Amino acid sequence: MTIRVGLIGLGEVAQLMHLPLLADDARYRIAAVSDVSPSLTEHVAQRYGARTHANAEALIEDKDIDAVFILTPDHLHADLLTRTIEAGKHVFIEKPVCLNAEQLLPLIERARGYTKTIFVGYMRRFARPFLELKKRLPAFDEVQHVRVRDLICEAPFFVAQTRPVFKPTDVPQAVIAEGRARTQAMLRAVVGADAPAAVVRGYQVLTGLSSHSFSAMRELFGTPNVFAARQRNGGEAIAVLFDYGHFTAVYEAVTNHIARFDSGIDVLCDRAMFKINYDTPYIRHLPTQLEITRSGDRETVTEIVGPFHEDPFRGELDAFHEAVVNGGPVKTTLEDSLNDLKLFAQIGKLFAEEARSQ
Repeated sequence: MTIRVGLIGLGEVAQLMHLPLLADDARYRIAAVSDVSPSLTEHVAQRYGARTHANAEALIEDKDIDAVFILTPDHLHADLLTRTIEAGKHVFIEKPVCLNAEQLLPLIERARGYTKTIFVGYMRRFARPFLELKKRLPAFDEVQHVRVRDLICEAPFFVAQTRPVFKPTDVPQAVIAEGRARTQAMLRAVVGADAPAAVVRGYQVLTGLSSHSFSAMRELFGTPNVFAARQRNGGEAIAVLFDYGHFTAVYEAVTNHIARFDSGIDVLCDRAMFKINYDTPYIRHLPTQLEITRSGDRETVTEIVGPFHEDPFRGELDAFHEAVVNGGPVKTTLEDSLNDLKLFAQIGKLFAEEARSQ
């Protein structure tokens, strides 16, 4: 079965990842596209041979579309997901589904009994090294410590050297201003209307960059308790301590302009260490691997599983197609995403409490 797809939101991630992968996959057909920028909509439509829709509502109501990909800025996700569910379409929605739990809870209720697929795009959980780690993970009681990290340079450094991105200039300033205002309101609904800008930015980083790592950590070990968190450097540097009972997990995120992308998970046991590293998703097919080091009394052996060149976004498409066509299970559900938002809220409130105490 070929799934006819309509894409809403044609920005950088759509152009670099979703559109090329969908176009290369015979199981999918890019049927229609829509963006708030008319020039971008027309550019993508011509390049991929798709129909255009003047707005998201028209695309969602298009009877010749099986599945809607919601790739817009985060503040629009809840509204568009609601309309897509009402239209009875399959839906792929980029993370985060929402910017706070209060937005997501009504959507979970609305989707109860929904017979179509709702799939949240946590692509790192479909990366081959992650799946290999999950298969080889030691027993929970053997884990002594976990380190999770996102020490990254943002996309522009990589994108400028690899693949051109169409950047429109015809998005009305009123639309941009409204989007920023709505985003701020959604973020401040968690951390407080009077929270400093650094606290708001720290919470926003959690909902974006950190959601990949938190979601992966939860799949491996379950949902932890948060017992310490700090943000620094205007919210661009974050450290969190999680309590898993007999071990702790440490999360660190730093965004700066050093040209590297050091993102991964380390799992330490008494005589073994498991390590995966993700490279920047903005350069396709970079090799990734799982490294396992085991030590005995007299020797140490390191096993390399991989390297893998498969794009994790491809793994998402495999899982989405299986769910839509064969009713396969979806692990990245709305309920699953709610666990991330609850963790973000705990951490964001710790950021705000520290700021008030200073």
